[in-house]
Amino acid sequence: MARAFLIVMDSVGAGGAPDAAAFGDEGANTLGHIAAACAAGQAEEGRSGPLRMPNLDGLGLGAAVRLASGAAMEGFAAVPRGLWGAAEEVSRGKDTPSGHWELAGVPVPWDWTYFPKTVPAFPPDLVALVCKLAGTAGILGNCHASGVPIIAEHCEAHLRTGWPICYTSADSVFQIAAHEEAFGLDRLLQLCADLAPHLHAMKVGRVIARPFTGTCGDFHRTANRHDYAIAPPSPTLLDWVQGAGRQTHAIGKIGDIFSMRGVGQLWKGKSDADLFEHLVRLGAKAKSGSLTFANFVEFDSLYGHPRDVSGYARALEWFDAALPRFLATLRPGDLAIFTADHGNDPTWHGTEHTRERVPVVGWGAVPRRIGLRGFVDVAASVARHLQVVPQGAGRSFL
Repeated sequence: MARAFLIVMDSVGAGGAPDAAAFGDEGANTLGHIAAACAAGQAEEGRSGPLRMPNLDGLGLGAAVRLASGAAMEGFAAVPRGLWGAAEEVSRGKDTPSGHWELAGVPVPWDWTYFPKTVPAFPPDLVALVCKLAGTAGILGNCHASGVPIIAEHCEAHLRTGWPICYTSADSVFQIAAHEEAFGLDRLLQLCADLAPHLHAMKVGRVIARPFTGTCGDFHRTANRHDYAIAPPSPTLLDWVQGAGRQTHAIGKIGDIFSMRGVGQLWKGKSDADLFEHLVRLGAKAKSGSLTFANFVEFDSLYGHPRDVSGYARALEWFDAALPRFLATLRPGDLAIFTADHGNDPTWHGTEHTRERVPVVGWGAVPRRIGLRGFVDVAASVARHLQVVPQGAGRSFL
């Protein structure tokens, strides 16, 4: 029986979203602008020259980006030998849960709650609840911020007072940074877990624990981050497959994003390199009829948000160069789909996600152009491949 691998390259957008202007992102294009910067010699830190992704381009990545946005994609000239196209989102957000849920067949049926770009950003009753649960007299931050700068700004006060550092972003999130030893990792995780039901009731998508270690002049965020995400509003692809008695594997953030619903086995690691080893192992050993759903987050977290074009290009080239190891494990009849959940153009203003179409390229299906599709069509296609009855509204492109 065939297997399926759904692999999300977090934030690797392709531009061209028809509603990008409504999000302030008209013209954003993660892959298109990275490729252009590389070709112009503007991404030379730790790498050099045009962006090189021959394996994904061979499947149709360059063609998919040109379809999505018309980007030139210099150096991406392969004739596609895989399934290729692009997809656009209907959910009213450009965040991780919206993108992943919709790829899994479930668009978000509500408007997320976003905190205002004011100081303070959080209502007094929420601040009071955080203080009560944390056992502190106050919080630090209380604003829109990026993680590393706000820790640097409030580290000394955090270590002196024990108050948690609370902040948000353009996404529907409430984030808490705290020192693993001085504040306590278990205490931080419990605080976020206790807060999550209240914030989920407000339709805030995620409460995120952001632990760090070290001194104020030399601190490091750790791999013990944990996302407490609101549960999907209806069964997703993971549930459909598990409900059919099949094995499901989640790699990386997938367990957090789906609140472990439909997840049979969860595989995590300290880096995308660790997660890739899980992908290779499951390619070799996952049972017939199984679904492996993977998220590779470092494109987004390490390079998209900090607006690091060279770093993003290095990560893309690393991933592409590693792919033959995974593809060599696949069996006749298997399907592997590579896509993304949103954009995060490192050449764009600000530090937030960008509203974009995403590429959809596949190994194992009959090579063809699938055109412009919806995110939900990815779930419908994987379900059809696995001979599982879909419960969503998507249309299979297989």
